[in-house]
Amino acid sequence: MSTAATATATASALTNLILKSTNRQSLIKSLICPSIHWTPLLVNTILKHLWNHGPKALQFFDVLLQNHPTYVHSASSFDHAIDVAARLRNYTTVFTLLHRMRSLRLHPTPKTFAIIAERYVAAGKPDKALKIFLSMHQHGCFQDLRSFNTILDVLCKAKRVEKAWNFFKILRGRFQADVVSYNTIANGWCLIKRTNKALDTLKEMVEKGLSPNLTSYNIMLKGYFRAGQIEEGWKFFLEMKKRRCEIDVVTYTTVVHGLGVVGEVKRARKVFDEMVDRGVLPSVTTYNALIQVLCKKDSVETAISVFEEMLRKGYVPNSITFNVVIRGLCHKEQREKAMEYMDMMRDNDCGPNVQTYNIVIRYFCDAGEIEKGLELFEKMSSENCLPNLDTYNILISSMFVRKKSDDMVVAGKLLIEMVDRGFMPRRLTFNRILDGLLLTGNQGFAKEILRLQTKCSRLPRQFKL
Repeated sequence: MSTAATATATASALTNLILKSTNRQSLIKSLICPSIHWTPLLVNTILKHLWNHGPKALQFFDVLLQNHPTYVHSASSFDHAIDVAARLRNYTTVFTLLHRMRSLRLHPTPKTFAIIAERYVAAGKPDKALKIFLSMHQHGCFQDLRSFNTILDVLCKAKRVEKAWNFFKILRGRFQADVVSYNTIANGWCLIKRTNKALDTLKEMVEKGLSPNLTSYNIMLKGYFRAGQIEEGWKFFLEMKKRRCEIDVVTYTTVVHGLGVVGEVKRARKVFDEMVDRGVLPSVTTYNALIQVLCKKDSVETAISVFEEMLRKGYVPNSITFNVVIRGLCHKEQREKAMEYMDMMRDNDCGPNVQTYNIVIRYFCDAGEIEKGLELFEKMSSENCLPNLDTYNILISSMFVRKKSDDMVVAGKLLIEMVDRGFMPRRLTFNRILDGLLLTGNQGFAKEILRLQTKCSRLPRQFKL
C-alpha cells in the first residue's frame, strides 16, 4: 500500500473512531496513543471528513489541543477548526481559537480572517465581516491590497455588491486598488445581472490608468450570458476575436455553457470544435460544461458519448463531471445506471461525495423508492461521506409522501441526528414533524421532539444555522 493510501486509511479509521465515541475520556485515551503519528496532513484530513459533523470536528481538534503532550496544531488546522466553528456560528469559539493561535506563536493569516468574514457574510452579517477585516491588525495581521481584494470578493460572491462597491470607494485610495480590485467589483455586478454597472466599473478602471486584462473581458462575457443577454454576449465574443484578444479556454468554456443553457446546443458544439481547431485545449471544466448542457438540452446518450470521448483523450473526470452525468441519468429515470457511475467514481478515487449522494437519494425518493434512498443514506457513513443539511431535508421531506406512522418516526430520528451534528432545522420542519407524529399516533415521540424544539429555541442566537 502506498504512503498516500496508508494515510487515507489511517484518517478513515480515526474518523470512524471519533464518530463512534460517546465518552471524552476514552476518546482522549485513544487519540493520545503513542502509536499514532500526528501530522498536519492527518489532522486536516480528519477535519475534512468530519466537516458535516461540526461538534465532533471541534471535539477532536480540542482533544489534541488540550491533551497531547508534544503535538501542536498547525496554522492550517486552526483555520479548518475556525471555519467549522464559524459555520456553526459559535463565534465565542472562533475568537478563543484566534487568541490560542497567537499564544502558540501561530499568527493568524489573511486567509484566517477571510474564512471568518465569509462565514459572517453567509450568516447575513456583512457589517461584521467588514469589522473583522478592519480589526485584523489587532490580531497581528496587517491589511494589504491582497486582503482588501479578498474581502471585496467575499462580499461580491455573496451578492452584497452595493456594500462592496461603497467599501471599495472609501478605501481604494488607501490600498491603491489594482486590476484585480476592479475585476472583483465588475464580477460582483455581473453576479447580480447588472452588466451595465460592470461595464461602468471597467470603464472607470481605464480612466484610472489601468488596462483591462483577459480576466476583465471574460468576466463581462460570462456576465452577459448569465444575465440572459445572449446576443450581447455573442457580439462581445466576436468583438474579442476581431480585436485579436488572446482568447483562452475560459473564454470558450463560457460561450459553450452560455449558448448551451438556452438550448443553442449545435452552436455550443460548433464553438467547442472551433476551440479545438484553433489549438486551445479544452479543460475538464469545458467538458463538464458541454456534458451539462447536453444532459439538459439534448440527450443523456449524447452527453455520455462526450464523456467517453473525454476519457479516450486522456482527460481525468472530476466529481463534477460524474455528478453531471449521474444527474442526467437520474432525470431520465436511469437510476441503476447512475449507480454504476457512482462505482466508477470509487474506482477513480473521486467520490462519491455528498452532492452525488444527494442527487441520487433525491431521485430515488421522488420516484417513491424511499427504502432505496434510506439505504444509500446508511451507506454514506461507511464511505466517510457525512450527510449535510440538504441530505437531511431531502429525506425528511420524503417521509411525508406515504403518511405512514413508521415514516414519521424515521423523520423524527433524522431530525434528532441533524441537530446532534450541528445543523439547526427551521421551525417549519419541527412543526411539520410534530404534526405528522401526532396524526399517526406517535404522541410519546412527539413529546421528545417538542422538548428538542424547546431546547433549540433557547440556544444563543450565535449557534443557530
